[in-house]
Amino acid sequence: MLPRLTLSHHMAMGKKRSVAAAVLVGWACLPAVGAAQPIAESASCCMADVPQTTGAIEIDGVLDEAAWREALVLELTTETNPRENLPAAVQTYAYLIEDGSRFLVAFDARDPEPSAIRAYLRDRDSAYNDDRVGVVIDAFNDGQRAFEFFANALGVQMDQTNDDVNKRQNSAWNAIWQSAGRINGEGYVVEMAIPFSQLRFPRDNGRKTWGIDVVRFFPRENRVRLSNNALERGRNCYLCQLETVNGFENAEPGRDLEIAPSMIVTRTDARDDPVVDPLIEGDVGTEAGLNVRWGLTQDITANIAFNPDFSQVEADIPQLDVNNQFALFFPESRPFFLEGADFFSTPINTVFTRNIADPDIGAKLTGRSGDHTFGLFAADDQVTNLLFPAALESETEAFEQTSRAFVGRYSRGFGDTSTIGGLVTSRSGNGYSNEVAGIDGRYRINDQHNLRFQFLTTSTEYPTSIAEEFEQPTGSFNGDAFNLRYNYTSRNWVYNVNHQRFDDGFRADMGFVPRVDIEQTNMHVERQWYGAEGDRWTWMAVGSGSGRTNRQDGQQLNQFVNGFFAIHGPLQSVLRVTTARRKIFWDDVLYDGRRLFFFGEIFPRGGLRLSLFARKGDEVDFANSRLGKERRFVPRLDWNVNEHLLLRLRHTSVRLDSRWGERIFDARLTDARLTWQFNVRSFLRLSVQRRNTTRNLALYDDPDTDARTLSIGSQLLYSYQLNPQTVFFVGYSDNHRDDDELLDRTQTDRTLFMKIGYAWTP
Repeated sequence: MLPRLTLSHHMAMGKKRSVAAAVLVGWACLPAVGAAQPIAESASCCMADVPQTTGAIEIDGVLDEAAWREALVLELTTETNPRENLPAAVQTYAYLIEDGSRFLVAFDARDPEPSAIRAYLRDRDSAYNDDRVGVVIDAFNDGQRAFEFFANALGVQMDQTNDDVNKRQNSAWNAIWQSAGRINGEGYVVEMAIPFSQLRFPRDNGRKTWGIDVVRFFPRENRVRLSNNALERGRNCYLCQLETVNGFENAEPGRDLEIAPSMIVTRTDARDDPVVDPLIEGDVGTEAGLNVRWGLTQDITANIAFNPDFSQVEADIPQLDVNNQFALFFPESRPFFLEGADFFSTPINTVFTRNIADPDIGAKLTGRSGDHTFGLFAADDQVTNLLFPAALESETEAFEQTSRAFVGRYSRGFGDTSTIGGLVTSRSGNGYSNEVAGIDGRYRINDQHNLRFQFLTTSTEYPTSIAEEFEQPTGSFNGDAFNLRYNYTSRNWVYNVNHQRFDDGFRADMGFVPRVDIEQTNMHVERQWYGAEGDRWTWMAVGSGSGRTNRQDGQQLNQFVNGFFAIHGPLQSVLRVTTARRKIFWDDVLYDGRRLFFFGEIFPRGGLRLSLFARKGDEVDFANSRLGKERRFVPRLDWNVNEHLLLRLRHTSVRLDSRWGERIFDARLTDARLTWQFNVRSFLRLSVQRRNTTRNLALYDDPDTDARTLSIGSQLLYSYQLNPQTVFFVGYSDNHRDDDELLDRTQTDRTLFMKIGYAWTP
């Protein structure tokens, strides 16, 4: 049972601290807080009250307001990782209070060696490896979904949603809240103010019960997680283990109205034909948009966007598009679609909002009421992106024609975090339609066992010209898909088996399903060990996996068997080695090969992260239908040179040789980003992306193949963000290309851009 501490208890524990030191860290007013009444102990460590205050609190990283004396105080007494529920080695106190419109949380994180604190000025959502503290809020107290708010020791914000049912976290979700952090002589202090308008909670007006986890990450030799909650390994739910707090009777979500106009100004100079045409100066274009977010009730939110700004200021992390069978996946990062994105999550990726490219208007409604969860969104799109899947390969195309998109999702909770739900999607245009409907569920048998399933049926019709060009069925056609997964998790064992089937006619044009006409079964088992106190290693596992994929006519397409060893050790190091044997069918031949995988990561000191992924072994040359030898290396460097300067370097090198040692191709991709972070709100970043591929044409069957292709893109960006919606960006980007026709690294385009957005909350 964890004790409930008042500030008077806190001061008694810290009585050796001098008054002068207290002044230095902003606590000069607190020696008199002994008058605060202690929180009564309860038999279950839960149902403590979060007080309400009328006092003013400034979020500045200094706990000098009298209102903090009234707060509920929780001590983070338990290390939950890497050691299991051992006493915490450092002291941390969390202070919880609310003022009718905001949930206020503060942390006093003590450190025996403050100079070793790892904290750097960074962009939002990028300080997860720093010293940080945060709060996890299950405002429905049903163990299904939670909001997570973290800040590092300098106040850099990180937030995300946690879907504990589907085991998915969405760090691209952004809320508007306040935080501040300061390092002092005894550790650091962080303050947070989270408006109730940014949360979802039941609409009742009485006392509310929330699941709460207050957390501190202490990264040194190991990345230690501290909490007020003990977490049992082997239970396949996280939120079900949280303590609860009562209160928030008078919590007022306010009008919960957010109006965010935006304007983008661009000018792009380009060549119509890079081989023969000069660079032509483009016109200055101005585009205005409006996003409105309205909390209809405490747990139902509406979003509508007129001429919405769905642009991305920064480029995606690049991927090598060479010797690939299937279309590449890029995650969503646009704010409109990130709001409530977890409401549309299902086992099969049926909702992939990046398929909506250029809408004139978009609308969304998401909410929860008791055990019921729902989400709706619709958009009119000026561009129709289509993914054409198949058993052996897939491709994507964008068509300059309008389409209307709709997604509806409903789920109902029952029992102990079990759910049953349904999903419909629709996309239609001139001579085109795609409808998807299905049912899905999760049944939690107990803490170790659960089952998940999803069944979908689809109906699709392409315009005749598209069907003929991309070898798709003509007229209307149908297809079904089914997914069933069983999971077992205990303290030392993990086992799962997954079976899925996709008909040849299955299309999910609002989702991302690149492979159809298959039936697939995969299994995985592993045994885990945990290091004892004093051991140099903290976690170790050995395991094996196997799987088989057949086309629905019975033709074997893939088969694999692998074994692996993994260990976590000093300096937050990770090592994983996997050996695998696999069969892969291509161009009427079933190839057999072996591969070796290696992954290693280490933090040799604060602010420096090094990692390497390597793969070596047999790989199919899909362009020329033969088996070759592949060597793939992916090193990564993240280096905080000082508090302000960050260098991020990612490189991918892939070489494929024939069985006789002749080089088939050599591909390299480098992404380098240098950032000067002025403060928590603004930065200047230079990004350079370089792709270079050389090919041995003597080994290629296609005579139109380029012997070499080189592309270089660069961007200089200044960013100022008061919050995720109140932003100012200005930048320059350009692209150069060099291939068999362009031999001088020709500049193909250049763009100047500016974006202004403002979030108004009346």
